[in-house]
Amino acid sequence: MSRGTWMAVLVSALVIIDQIIKVVVKTNMSIGESVNVFGDWFQICYVENEGMAFGMKFGGVAGKYFLTVFRLVIAGALIWWMSRLVKEDRTARLAGGGAVSHSAGDGTMSHSAEGGTVSGLAGGGAVSHSVKSRRVPAGVMVGLSMVLAGAIGNIIDCLFYGPIWNEAPFMLGKVVDMFYFPIIDTTFPEWLPVIGGHPFKFFTAIFNFADSCVTCGALYLIFFQYSFFAGKK
Repeated sequence: MSRGTWMAVLVSALVIIDQIIKVVVKTNMSIGESVNVFGDWFQICYVENEGMAFGMKFGGVAGKYFLTVFRLVIAGALIWWMSRLVKEDRTARLAGGGAVSHSAGDGTMSHSAEGGTVSGLAGGGAVSHSVKSRRVPAGVMVGLSMVLAGAIGNIIDCLFYGPIWNEAPFMLGKVVDMFYFPIIDTTFPEWLPVIGGHPFKFFTAIFNFADSCVTCGALYLIFFQYSFFAGKK
């Protein structure tokens, strides 16, 4: 299976998982309803998000249109970039890191593989073309696929959930969120200045599977695939 194929399979699988979770929650729970999964620190809490990831809002109806278009542009750019990386990786794999030369008639051609040059001499003319190609780590492909899948998952909500459930026009649908992890739910000691006696919760954001894909994919790329994006071998 080619890298392009398994990336498409991975993205599709993650999007399907995201949409199944959202549809199950939306069709079986009421907005604001919550169900404890593991004690109080892991809950399924059904909310609908009008804005960005983790419940953040942005600019009313105009902001909603902007965010939807922005997501589409980012997803399109990501697909284009990923296709470039797949082609680059394929070129490097075919080259195999070695050198290939060919001579025919009165012309010669030489190809220096990875990050090398292609030169030709035929009919008294010389042509030289520099080709840059490098292997793309599988981890980079996985991380980018996760980010793309998360973006597509939330784009589907924005584009289609409104019309499907007769709740909003096309492009103005709300994103379904459900994962809630109030891991810390306590009150600051009274003796602390200013904040003493005030409640404290962490983590209060409610998010979905698509948000998790984007966040985990991005963090993985930053911390474990930095050398690739920095151009290091």
